[in-house]
Amino acid sequence: MGILNVTPDSFSDGNRFFDFDRAIDRALEMVAEGADIIDIGGESTRPYAPPVSLDEELRRVIPVVEKLAERIDIPLAVDTYKAKVASVAMQAGAEIVNDVSGLTFDREMAGVIADTKAGAVLMHTRGNPLNMQIDTVYTSIIEEIIDSLRKSLQIAESAGISSQHIVVDPGVGFGKDIEGNLDILRRLSELTCLGRPILVGTSRKSFIGKLLGRDVDDRLYGTAATVVIALLHGASIFRVHDVKAMRDVVDMTTAICGGAPV
Repeated sequence: MGILNVTPDSFSDGNRFFDFDRAIDRALEMVAEGADIIDIGGESTRPYAPPVSLDEELRRVIPVVEKLAERIDIPLAVDTYKAKVASVAMQAGAEIVNDVSGLTFDREMAGVIADTKAGAVLMHTRGNPLNMQIDTVYTSIIEEIIDSLRKSLQIAESAGISSQHIVVDPGVGFGKDIEGNLDILRRLSELTCLGRPILVGTSRKSFIGKLLGRDVDDRLYGTAATVVIALLHGASIFRVHDVKAMRDVVDMTTAICGGAPV
């Protein structure tokens, strides 16, 4: 899953693809590099990021979705927790909703996903971007993530979303400290009890930078290590900035472990 942030303030590539033409070019480049999904986001969800208005998020996201739906054949995801953005994006050609709140921020989101038969990525977080890093202490982080994701799955089921359309995401970096993020990767296989594919988004995140002493643009190898570990522990979808490199990492690891490149 290639990341396309059409924002001025995302933690890694903020403002780099805020321009419409550059965003389209980057998406086409990621397709050529081996992306299976393009994930388009119009609101930064990095820690302490201010919220974006509905109208502004629509203005940023929808033209990009419309243009890419005409140009590429792989699925488009929209990274949003707003039901209205998801609804308009599905009409514009997107097929997947990547909701960092796991259907909890907007009570209309589950209905939109059910009505449009969209795919859904349900992520765990604690709080919103403005406050999620205030409390990162867990009694038992994996058990709490699993419990929260089960509640998201129950919301989805109640709305009529097919379980076959759902992927779960433990939310690395969302309301977690360094040790919490490492624990998620060590114990990721425990999420298989939910019976859904697992998506992991570690790309260039701050815990990698803090551990290795690397700036945000110098975290390629640290990210690669997290992708290998996540793959070996059950993840099947990887949300990344560096598509070409991580495609090689996944394919080579899969080949070594006895499977065909995915």
